[in-house]
Amino acid sequence: MDVNPATDPSARDGRVLPAHAAAGREAPVDGAVADTVPAVPPEAGDRAGIDTGRLGRLLGDPGLAWLVDRVRQRMTRGRPLTGSVTLSASDASQRLAVERLLGRAPRAGGSLSVRLDTVDAVLRRSGVSPDGLAAAVVALTGPVAFRAEVRAEEERAWAEAYTPLGALGAGLAPWAERVRGDGLVRRLARTPEAAGPLVQAAVRALRALPASPPISRATFAARNLSGAHALDEGTPLATLVLSGIRSLTGFPDGSGAQWLREAWASAGLLKDDLSSTVLTLNLRGTPPLDWMADAGEPAVLTLRSLTRRAPVAAVPVTGTVYLCENPAVLSAAADTLGPACPPMVCLQGQPSAAALTLLRDLSARGADLLYHGDFDWGGVRIAATLAHSVPWRPWRYEAVHYRAAVAAVAAVAEAPELTGPPVATPWDPALAAALVEHGVRVEEEAVLDDLLADLGPGSR
Repeated sequence: MDVNPATDPSARDGRVLPAHAAAGREAPVDGAVADTVPAVPPEAGDRAGIDTGRLGRLLGDPGLAWLVDRVRQRMTRGRPLTGSVTLSASDASQRLAVERLLGRAPRAGGSLSVRLDTVDAVLRRSGVSPDGLAAAVVALTGPVAFRAEVRAEEERAWAEAYTPLGALGAGLAPWAERVRGDGLVRRLARTPEAAGPLVQAAVRALRALPASPPISRATFAARNLSGAHALDEGTPLATLVLSGIRSLTGFPDGSGAQWLREAWASAGLLKDDLSSTVLTLNLRGTPPLDWMADAGEPAVLTLRSLTRRAPVAAVPVTGTVYLCENPAVLSAAADTLGPACPPMVCLQGQPSAAALTLLRDLSARGADLLYHGDFDWGGVRIAATLAHSVPWRPWRYEAVHYRAAVAAVAAVAEAPELTGPPVATPWDPALAAALVEHGVRVEEEAVLDDLLADLGPGSR
């Protein structure tokens, strides 16, 4: 049922209302009218002249609570109080309240529609609220916080919550900038009040990383944060810190428990010091390693053995340590060259905490690290991750070597297709371009003869 004004609503108090208001339609939320018709300031309800007793009996009737709520919602959005509001299923008390407010019986039916212009006019003419409907609603329900102002204040609070990010070093500056805009902190903290301490704790943790020597995550958290469980899996702080760690170390995307352990370990934070291992050949420095090197047999080193005592000599005999991605290469080197093979380290995919600890130690002692991996985007990612931790030079791992390998493989078999998103190759930008151009992957095993030739005595 409709409750319509007795006079033409398109003209009131000398003002011409917009077409949608005269027609009884809702004003657009973000339209031009909302921008040009100012909302009543919150203090309007405090102006002299409002008859609060009559206002409470008239507009404060419980049957009009829905109407007052609709008006207040419009005010918070800065929208004009024009046009109609409709209650789709009204009851007798709500229809009676409208009748008392407007002085005329509503039409029969379940739907109740009220023109806000009419209510405004009634309140002004009656003297109940000389300043109209907006002032009356403020007097009844209290000051209205405009949403634009609320949003601005909220954004200021979020900006303040992000302030600790400025204390991070240049290496994490891109991550800090991304965190400000990608919504991660907002999803984790929900409010700026909760975000401030969360960001501050994350910054404190990241400034202490990578941990050297590696330690357990619980020990690190107890020393640097609120307690040993501060970085437990699934907590907002753990999620935010791990995001920063991946930016710091270049650790690639992934999922699963093993990936999580390796991602944390890339910054020296460990679940334990025994599950992280690295495969080596002909390293020396301890009696067990010397014995294995004399036999030309591969050795597996745990992180515990690497952090409890120095496992390698000051500088390898050749001054060079060869790094490969796949165990098949190291195994073939042991079979073919035995004790004559130069020192080797196999990463077996993304470098573990044990591998990074070993390679940092070797590099610090003056070893020259040469890396080769699969010619695919996965191998390139491993190389890029490694570059965050230690300096290395390519070992047959440039565009010229890839093109030669593609030609050799194509002569005997069809090479598998290259998959996954491209990755930059800073050590040789032409390599990434060549991978995109040919679109095939070449595994280390396919160029094994060339790699073994480099490792042989005649090539050094």
